[in-house]
Amino acid sequence: MSLDPALTSKSRSRTVALILVTAGLALVAAANVHLVYVSFASRADCVPHLKEPGDPATNSYAAASSSC
Repeated sequence: MSLDPALTSKSRSRTVALILVTAGLALVAAANVHLVYVSFASRADCVPHLKEPGDPATNSYAAASSSC
């Protein structure tokens, strides 16, 4: 009732590979969850702008609407 060493080694290699792939996928999923959390948690209410209202000549690029 002895097991073939080649089968045991192959089975062990597959198990290790499966564990590594699962750990890698879990790491990617955790990183994505963290990025979504940070994007919702760090909302800026008021952002300073270079362009003053009614002054299109000095700076041509600014936010569409300022919350300040």
